[in-house]
Amino acid sequence: MWGGRFSAGPDAIMEEINASIGFDHRLYRQDIAGSIAHATMLAETGILTQADRDAIVAGLKEVQSEIEAGTFTFSRALEDIHMNVEARLKEMIGEPAGRLHTARSRNDQVATDFRLYVRDAIDTLVAQIRTLQLELVGRAETEAETIMPGFTHLQSAQPVTFGHHLMAYVEMLGRDAGRFEDARRRLNENPLGSAALAGTSFPIDREMTSAALGFDRPTANSLDAVSDRDFVLEALAAASICAMHLSRFAEELVIWSSAQFGFVRLSDKFSTGSSIMPQKRNPDAAELVRAKIGRIMGALTSLLVVMKGLPLAYSKDMQEDKQVAFDALDSLSLSLAAVTGMVGDLVVDRTRMAAAAGSGFSTATDLADWLVRVANVPFRDAHHITGQAVALAERKGCGLDALTIEDFKTVDERITSQVFKVLGVENSVRSRTSFGGTAPQNVLGQAARWRSALTGEPVEALSLKGRRGHGHAGGDGGVE
Repeated sequence: MWGGRFSAGPDAIMEEINASIGFDHRLYRQDIAGSIAHATMLAETGILTQADRDAIVAGLKEVQSEIEAGTFTFSRALEDIHMNVEARLKEMIGEPAGRLHTARSRNDQVATDFRLYVRDAIDTLVAQIRTLQLELVGRAETEAETIMPGFTHLQSAQPVTFGHHLMAYVEMLGRDAGRFEDARRRLNENPLGSAALAGTSFPIDREMTSAALGFDRPTANSLDAVSDRDFVLEALAAASICAMHLSRFAEELVIWSSAQFGFVRLSDKFSTGSSIMPQKRNPDAAELVRAKIGRIMGALTSLLVVMKGLPLAYSKDMQEDKQVAFDALDSLSLSLAAVTGMVGDLVVDRTRMAAAAGSGFSTATDLADWLVRVANVPFRDAHHITGQAVALAERKGCGLDALTIEDFKTVDERITSQVFKVLGVENSVRSRTSFGGTAPQNVLGQAARWRSALTGEPVEALSLKGRRGHGHAGGDGGVE
């Protein structure tokens, strides 16, 4: 490969540290697509003959067929996917294969291949995110009236609906998809034709190869084009944030499926048992999703560290970009698939959720709001009065809604029997009608908005009646 510059081959250790074919072979589709576009452009500009172009393209297609059939032999001595493809092409078609590398370098070749790969990965991940969002929207519609405790500090705070909780993740995933789409727009520039670092003296047409490969435009600076890995870093940053969101949801699934909570049950498909304790049912799929953030965020950190000290233009350090990116993007794809499966199979115990929603004086804020709204009490005073009512209920060992009007009068004479209309958890969630609030009809409205955005079709908000699905609940918990 090195021609006349070196008289001896690489040492075995050098070959071991230098070869990348063990992982970059997965770039073969992008490499062959880039080479076909390059050869076609060379012929159109008169740099190659049409006969050489036809032989090269036919040979490259045959190489791709061999790789996909599993009959291609990859060689570590040829270092990477680019040289493996070119060497096999030479075996097939002879001299014309040597003309393929005219007006390009492995530097712009790998930059092009990797951009194409990351672009394809982003498209796949965005599609998976949209699928998960639709699954969550469907469950939110079913659970629009399912009451559960809302937490702050993992302490019971105020009652919310399970549908509202699920829709929070729809919003997060929407931002994740947006970040990936933004990254895709920035990466969609074509480095091919930048050559090693300075461009080329051949009269190439970079607009032609850009159009052939689906890029918006050629890169504007050859130095930047071959040394840039921002497109990978952006994809890994978006992947890290998305994985963090999945990890938070997975953590909640682990908590909710525990015997202490019992809010949900994961299906057998996403649970495992214990080798010693026959009663155990472990949420291993959720736990593994929770752990994937470490690998994905680690990939981002790893590449940032690789890139931070590199002078322009290309350095071999940049070969370390691919393994971590491949692993991270694969891990996120697997995590999205696992969470989508778990959401689809989730069994919800509405009775347990509703019972827990009423614990911890979760409607205390409703009492304070009632004092402000009906009794014209300043909120800070209402907060103090409500705290006294909570203390009284604690002494009596009951909830706020179990206090009598006489009990309330001992706290503050301005409290009337009308207060009981706001103290139940059902009344509490139905009253939260402000935009973005947890009221069931709000949930259905937001679900309709997202369903329309995700499907591209107009969708009307569903009515509350009959939204409960079958096979997803342990009971109604008193919710109409």
